Amino acid sequence: MGSALVTGATSGIGQELAWELAAENNDLVLVARNRERLDEVAERIRQVANVQVEVLPADLSTLQGAELVARRVRATDKPIGLLVNNAGFGLGQDFVGGELDRELCALDTMVRAVLITCHAAAAEFSGRGYGGIINISSMTSLTAQGTYSAHKAWVRTFSEGLAASLKGSGVTVTAVCPGLVHTQFHERSQVDSTQWSELAFTSANYVARTALNAARRGTVIVTPTIRYKIAAAAIKFAPRSVVRAVAGPKLSGRN
Repeated sequence: MGSALVTGATSGIGQELAWELAAENNDLVLVARNRERLDEVAERIRQVANVQVEVLPADLSTLQGAELVARRVRATDKPIGLLVNNAGFGLGQDFVGGELDRELCALDTMVRAVLITCHAAAAEFSGRGYGGIINISSMTSLTAQGTYSAHKAWVRTFSEGLAASLKGSGVTVTAVCPGLVHTQFHERSQVDSTQWSELAFTSANYVARTALNAARRGTVIVTPTIRYKIAAAAIKFAPRSVVRAVAGPKLSGRN
């Protein structure tokens, strides 16, 4: 498929996706803000998987960073065959009374950067007649837990529309909607993850494998694990007043 480009590749689901792709002998382009961390992850993958790993430091909350990644997606030298938009973070604040700069940073990282990189990938991939796009959304895209939910709802809906636009072009688009996952996400967003049962969590590795298998099948929306598929179906059919009551911003789990 050429190289796979993964954003947010130094931890969590992004890093697990990189390892899974490398294990299948795919070359990689890893994107994150921290150059030192990128180099560490890239070198480990090179040593273990014996694949080529390119690092691309970029801050996707900036227009410059998003356009840098888009240019790499469009490059014809060592072409990208799979774009994975995984970069994101929990805001760790309420919208009301929270810092506007942090809200804008999140919006730019999880919405604008996805739009820019997918725009580049859709044109480049459809022109050559093959390619894949994986966008990491979330189960919270079906809830009402503040701006993070809104961003992930945008990713989900945008991916569906893009998949329909690219139907028949040889390019697939998959939105992945995991629930609770064992990563550093909660710690970084000041959420005590011990408040939830261990049964509610999924491993990042399982999410990564599920995402790649879904992309291969051309599945547009995938929700890892049976329990979250059931939860997603229940939320879809529940009145939105009920959703707001049981999965609103005051019930996000953050202290």
